[in-house]
Amino acid sequence: MLKYILKRIAYMVIVWIILSILMFFIYNLVPNNRAYTDAKAEIQGNPKYKMLPEDERESAFQELYITYQRRYGTDIKIPVVRYLRWLGVYPYYDGKCNGMLQGNFGYSYELKDDVVKAIKAPMWNTVFINIFATILALGITIPLGIASAVHKGSRGDKTMQVVTIIGYSLPVFVIAIVFIYLGCWLAGWFPASGMETPGANYTGIKEFGDKMFHLALPLIVMTFCSLGGMTRYVRASMIEALGMDCIRTARAKGLKERTVIYSHAWRNALIPVITLVVGWFLGIFSGSVMVEQMFGLNGMGNLLISSLMTRDFDVVLFLQMFYVTLSLLGNLLIDLAYGFADPRVRVNK
Repeated sequence: MLKYILKRIAYMVIVWIILSILMFFIYNLVPNNRAYTDAKAEIQGNPKYKMLPEDERESAFQELYITYQRRYGTDIKIPVVRYLRWLGVYPYYDGKCNGMLQGNFGYSYELKDDVVKAIKAPMWNTVFINIFATILALGITIPLGIASAVHKGSRGDKTMQVVTIIGYSLPVFVIAIVFIYLGCWLAGWFPASGMETPGANYTGIKEFGDKMFHLALPLIVMTFCSLGGMTRYVRASMIEALGMDCIRTARAKGLKERTVIYSHAWRNALIPVITLVVGWFLGIFSGSVMVEQMFGLNGMGNLLISSLMTRDFDVVLFLQMFYVTLSLLGNLLIDLAYGFADPRVRVNK
């Protein structure tokens, strides 16, 4: 097992490097000269340069331009060198490496802060929202899927099939609009957007309660959107597991139906379900772009869209590589989880 994990980690590193090269060159193809923009802004904004003659001002601009190029690592036009500097394995003009491996993930010009600091608040909000939505969705979908499979063909199963196919088919923004209309306009129970009451300076329990009050409707929408696909997936997996020979043997031995369902059938049904469950938990960090946009939430999805719109590519590149890393780790976790769920798929070589 250890040898298998080490081999997979080696593959993950290779894939990560390939994807990082693709991402870096894609975003660097977009016309964007930060050194020129910053040098121009300093020349125009600093009073000491405004009094200089035109030729001296141009000379000062060229010096500033070169200084900023050296600071950002763009003084060398060779793309491979710029990529290696961004990665942190090739020195800058001062002879020091200052890239991702050294903890320098870039600077957000839109948020006026280092990328790592700029994403702290959106990351926390996204994790906070998605943890509740994921736990609620799993707590509802797994029992519903099992119950629908056990009582296949009953009225409850048919009703659940209709409800889940509606939830699965409707776009997220349509569901969000419907819930906003019902919960905000008709009933007046929830606020339509935001994460806190404007002007309120709550602390402690009141702050948490106010935040949950504003997040209640987005959580309902996210949970409802997750019900259809996961419930149908669990149901289909359980129906397949209940038809296995080992289940008929377990029933013939006189085991209790509860034991047959949860100890034998459910464990056999776990293999395909694990892929979705682990993917859901990894999605906690990625955010829900549509829901965050609809409800005005400061999350990772909203940050990614706004950064793309403002060409804040240091933030975009960091988020993309962060998601790549999560995906690679998720695939490894899924494979390992298979082994824990079913000893037949454990890897020993």
